[in-house]
Amino acid sequence: MSVEFRLISVPDYHRMAEAEIFRPDERVELIAGQIIPMAAKGTAHSAAITRINRLLKSRLGDRVLLRLQDPIELDNYSEPEPDIALVKPDLLDYEDHHPTVSEVFLVIEIADSSLKFDCGAKAIAYAKSGLSDYWVLDVTARKLHVFRLPSPEGYQSETILLEEVTISPLAFPACEIKIEEMLRPRIE
Repeated sequence: MSVEFRLISVPDYHRMAEAEIFRPDERVELIAGQIIPMAAKGTAHSAAITRINRLLKSRLGDRVLLRLQDPIELDNYSEPEPDIALVKPDLLDYEDHHPTVSEVFLVIEIADSSLKFDCGAKAIAYAKSGLSDYWVLDVTARKLHVFRLPSPEGYQSETILLEEVTISPLAFPACEIKIEEMLRPRIE
């Protein structure tokens, strides 16, 4: 006997939320048709989000809208809530829809306990949707995983950069960021 799985679509997921199937304190996201519990946010995770938010706001200003832990819609079966999404400014601040891939410049996930998932299943979902620039900041190992060249099979390019290196978002090549600026300063 074979087991048949039913994938949950984004509209189904929204109806489940409206029907209050999820507890108010329950943090979940939809990835590839599956409801995935989100990892608890540690202090290093939260601090990195704050640092990166401040850094990108100062460098990019009103050219982007920064969304922190808010949904983006990848396709009919994936609606992740990335830690940071640089999206095109919108007059309604996306009140009428979540940003879609064509409106997203860059997604950054912060990994302290979720590195394997962020670089695995999540990277595949982002690549399949065509997201061209995806970063995973590993706050534990002090490295940045940079995923580019998306394809239906996954990203064709993954580069692991150390904290001394400088990088720029593909959409904003003049916006140079030292990886160490996103990390907790070293205490010597």
